Amino acid sequence: MSIQRLSYLGFEVSDVAAWRAFATSKLGLMEFSASSHRARFRIDSRAWRLNVEKGPADDFSFSGYEVDSEDALAALKKRLEEHGVAVTVEGSDLVKDRGVLGLVSCRDPAGNRVEICYGATELFEKPFASPTGVSSFLTDDQGLGHYVLNVPDVNAALDFYIKGLGLHLSDIIDWKLNDELTVRLYFLHCNGRHHTLALTSLPGGKTLHHFMLEVAQFDDVGFALDKFEADGAIVATLGRHTNDHMVSFYGATPSGFAVEYGWGARQIEPNWSVVRYDKISVWGHRFSGPG
Repeated sequence: MSIQRLSYLGFEVSDVAAWRAFATSKLGLMEFSASSHRARFRIDSRAWRLNVEKGPADDFSFSGYEVDSEDALAALKKRLEEHGVAVTVEGSDLVKDRGVLGLVSCRDPAGNRVEICYGATELFEKPFASPTGVSSFLTDDQGLGHYVLNVPDVNAALDFYIKGLGLHLSDIIDWKLNDELTVRLYFLHCNGRHHTLALTSLPGGKTLHHFMLEVAQFDDVGFALDKFEADGAIVATLGRHTNDHMVSFYGATPSGFAVEYGWGARQIEPNWSVVRYDKISVWGHRFSGPG
């Protein structure tokens, strides 16, 4: 038994109001709930997908993975424990807060909080409506999108996410940052999305390198690109990746990590073979700002 998809992500942010404006006006997300200390956002029929909560870190807070049933959750809990991972069965308060039917949690080897749930809340009767007119985001069986973690020990993290959670290696990129530094990125999938998680070890920086949202129409990328360019908030220009073939750009968030906004990624096919790449992009993705 393994996780099925990424259900949600949580960030600790110093400025909730800035994130509310950013998520709605730049990314086109629909606000689900908001207060002075927390805001949640929708991208599809789920009640929420992104959680930003006030705090000093301006970084990753938690990931929420999903399985399809109570039995599957129990089986994954057992698998993690057999792998030597301490798993907590969360109480009714957090279960209610997350809007799920069942929830367990643990920590990866870098100390990052991982939640696994089943029975997330659907709001089919209240259709998603983007305040900026985004046609739709690609979710369904592929889940929220993807995120990239900077971890001190990549091998330990791979052991946890592959042998513990049950993700599978998609491919590897040896990313040459400059003449002195090349880092290796490991891309992991749990469904048809090319990667739900990528792991690397970068010098310094935040735990979260970026998170990705995939839109259904290429024009949605262009409209968002115009908004980021107008504010001088482009981290990497429009480009196409070598491994997942996604056409995307990277923008700065109010917390300093990046968001990738993309379209057109290929999917994992039967009999997938793991390969290695020497370049991260076919074209574009030129760095032009912080991140």
